[in-house]
Amino acid sequence: MSVDAELGAAAGSPVASRRRIAGGSINEAYAVVFEDGRRAFVKTRAGAPAGEYAAEAAALAWLAEPGTVRVPAVIACSERFLALEWVEPGSLDAAGEEELGRGLAGLHAAGAPAFGSPSGELRIGPLVLDAAPADAWPEFYAERLVRPLIAAARDRGALSARGAQAVGRACDRIDELAGPEEPPARLHGDLWSGNVHAGTDGRAWLVDPVAYGGRREVDLAMLRLFGGPSRRVIDAYDEAAPLADGHEQRVELWQLFPLMVHAVLFGGGYGGSAEAVARRYVG
Repeated sequence: MSVDAELGAAAGSPVASRRRIAGGSINEAYAVVFEDGRRAFVKTRAGAPAGEYAAEAAALAWLAEPGTVRVPAVIACSERFLALEWVEPGSLDAAGEEELGRGLAGLHAAGAPAFGSPSGELRIGPLVLDAAPADAWPEFYAERLVRPLIAAARDRGALSARGAQAVGRACDRIDELAGPEEPPARLHGDLWSGNVHAGTDGRAWLVDPVAYGGRREVDLAMLRLFGGPSRRVIDAYDEAAPLADGHEQRVELWQLFPLMVHAVLFGGGYGGSAEAVARRYVG
């Protein structure tokens, strides 16, 4: 059965049209119109690992559960595709940025059963990381998320021997660097600016989650990594749920993980950036 036929059957209406659009770095992305008039954003790719799209659908449902942030509804899901309600693109305005900050505070406050993922793993493209539930955040972050990427970044040639040593030393010191203890927050997990989609009403929608239980500062640090929304988001968040002392000094520490992921997946200068960040914490 073709993807269009399977998609139409799963959605309850045949596909009327489909066109390729930007929006997928790993997947192919399409704008789809069904014969009943509904529109959808569809991601698909050949050879997607079993359960990948179902895991994303479950993550979106988990983020939507507290009702504090907007995520697109799942129209249909199979091993071959994920179809989400279409959100006509617009620009995030000041009110939308403030709403996003307050919404993230509410999302994080909804909490998680433990640090980690109930499924026991995190999938980021072809990467699969051990995310079995854990009691302590510093060890989970250093030993489950960051340290396992050192060898892979070295193998790709994206991280130098000195860089690998610096990142490893940052992991060694994580207990003293991580700041005060906090309960597990409900994280989006990949909250860079590209995964904050603005609607025509100026409000934010969150897409492409890698959701798990973690330190709430992680989402905010990721949001600032690649030129995110304005400072209004952080200020609105801090007003709704004040951040722990020293949080500004930990921003780059939490950015170390996504930089290492990018070093493994894309190479380029990401390994050097990860090394520079690690050196700021270990000298």
